[in-house]
Amino acid sequence: MSGEVGEAGVDESQVSVPLPVRLRFGHAAVQRVADQVGVDLLHIKGASVDPSLRPGAYSGSDVDVLVRPSGVVVLDRALRAHGWQLYSTFEHGSPFGHAQTYLHPAWGYIDIHRYFPGIRLDPDGAFDVFWADRHRIEIAGVGCDVPSVTAQAVLLVLNAARSAKGARVDVVTVWHDADDARRDEMLQLVGRLHADVAFAAAAGGLERYRNDREYRLWKVVSGGGSRAAEWWARIRAAPDTRAALRIVMRAPLVNVDHLAHRLGRTPTRGDIVVEFLRRPVFAVVEAVRSAIRRVGPRRVVR
Repeated sequence: MSGEVGEAGVDESQVSVPLPVRLRFGHAAVQRVADQVGVDLLHIKGASVDPSLRPGAYSGSDVDVLVRPSGVVVLDRALRAHGWQLYSTFEHGSPFGHAQTYLHPAWGYIDIHRYFPGIRLDPDGAFDVFWADRHRIEIAGVGCDVPSVTAQAVLLVLNAARSAKGARVDVVTVWHDADDARRDEMLQLVGRLHADVAFAAAAGGLERYRNDREYRLWKVVSGGGSRAAEWWARIRAAPDTRAALRIVMRAPLVNVDHLAHRLGRTPTRGDIVVEFLRRPVFAVVEAVRSAIRRVGPRRVVR
């Protein structure tokens, strides 16, 4: 009889290793694979974060790595050859299309990032910035490259800009509680990465960018809003007409990866058709609810 699947995606009846320990082995495992095929990657978030930025030693629920863009295809093939199964693709895993998720029967989930949301510098240039100031730490006995402490702090803030409210504790620790010197270093790096708008969405000061094409996107992502509002914001944030048209064409499509996870099986054509028809109805309901919230309760005049 199979056991229950835990938060790291492994059968808990077969594996008794505590999650934080398992994640550290996950970092080590993906590093070994990357070393074998000669792919540069940086470990970000979770167990790889410097203790000074997360005193509570939070390890997360999966492994996150930022990969040199030119090595993504090579690493994808190598991971699959070593028993990692593709869980969600770049196209369907996130509206930003930045990460692809894999699942290993022993190590759980790993997210392969080809770029980081909020950074406008081209992916190759951004990776070079992080790579130039990297340093090596040991995770589960394996040497793993991580960004500088300042870069880690910036990434935590950018991550918080599109995360649930609970993740905002990172903003307090790495930004609000930081000294002036650390803040200056972070802002200089944010400028080099062209990540000002997304950073402000989490750290404060987003209204300074009201005229920026990405303002509405980060307003919705960081503060909440309907899916329709988010898609319109993504269209407005597109750098050119071609990119905007790609978003328009993608918006009505069913996210097959998410549907499969929700159903717990591979969707049939019928499932996809039903989901396709359900989406506009859900969008209308969501828009009505959003309008009601904006108007608020009416006062009764007697």
